[in-house]
Amino acid sequence: MSRLNRTERPYDIVLFGATGFVGTLTAEYLATHAPKDLRWALAGRSELKLARLRERLREQAPGGAEIGVLRADVSEPASLRRLAEHARVVATTVGPYVTYGEELVAACADTGADYLDLSGEPEFVDLTYVRHDARARETGARLVHACGFDSVPHDLGVYFTVRQLPQGVPLTVDGFVTADAAFSGGTFASALNQFSRARQMTAAARDRRRHEPRLMGRRAATPTGAPRFAPEVGAWALPLPTIDPQIVRRSARSLDRYGPDFRYRHYAAVRHLPVAVGGVAAVGALVAAAQLPSARRWLSDRLKPGEGPSAEKRARSWFSVRFVGEGGGRRVFTEVAGGDPGYGETAKMFAESALSLAFDDLPPTAGQVTTAVAMGDALTERLRAAGIMFRVAASR
Repeated sequence: MSRLNRTERPYDIVLFGATGFVGTLTAEYLATHAPKDLRWALAGRSELKLARLRERLREQAPGGAEIGVLRADVSEPASLRRLAEHARVVATTVGPYVTYGEELVAACADTGADYLDLSGEPEFVDLTYVRHDARARETGARLVHACGFDSVPHDLGVYFTVRQLPQGVPLTVDGFVTADAAFSGGTFASALNQFSRARQMTAAARDRRRHEPRLMGRRAATPTGAPRFAPEVGAWALPLPTIDPQIVRRSARSLDRYGPDFRYRHYAAVRHLPVAVGGVAAVGALVAAAQLPSARRWLSDRLKPGEGPSAEKRARSWFSVRFVGEGGGRRVFTEVAGGDPGYGETAKMFAESALSLAFDDLPPTAGQVTTAVAMGDALTERLRAAGIMFRVAASR
């Protein structure tokens, strides 16, 4: 159980941003999969929209857990404080987080409520560490970022791979991501915002390094690998500039199980060279366009927050992350795989992360922590039971 007693607060979980695209998918998952004794609430700006969603959820899952409604607005810090005071776990989908997220982190850190988000924004994660980690450690709050496709399959996948390797020896792991999926307006807006803030992102990372304690007697590194053909997976490996390696590095820094000298590299796996070259060019063009306000506005209008792929497209989507781990004379191939990564499976990962913090017997942690550090084995088993595959493909 969470260190907050259930009787201290009226709700085990509050889902903020519940009427948005991913928020609604998460609410649907909780309504149909959560235990009946879960005390939970939907939160957002419009009580009318929240009430309509609640009624729809009741129709979809009759006899399920009772659902509350809380009004909260990112422009009203007092409402976020009330939200945090009512919950043992607060899960928020309201992004871009660097624009809309910090007041809620502050409220959770100050009141001792556990906090979860879907942020893949390094600047936001670094800022919240500098500004709120110390207070969260005082109150016992766990601040867990990147609890969707960024970065659960990668963080827990590396953790799962490391556990297949010998202890107390240098370890290396390479991750190779393949997927067929679309993304929503909210994800697109967050990516554009992040691409346009390279200077601020660099400054936030530098400030974090000044505040973060040095790792003594061990090493954990996540170098950017060079593009290459990777015979171990039969594909071209392109370095992925996502938050995932940073999350993995923080898990490795915190857990001795990653060994005295750990290295992780993160790639997209593309089978055909022309596709790989085209993908690199497309990302470069998007980054360049994001630097121009007029181009950024034009791109933002193409896919607005709240919009997303159809249910039919999501049903055809899938992801696979293959890992190659080595150490102590042993080599292991593992895989984490599932369906629609950005939405169906992200909603599953997000909801199960919230349920894990609320109900599982977890190691004592506080402050800004990763999914592997906070929930590790418990969340892995939850996701396996929910249909996400963690497997050892081969070893020698």
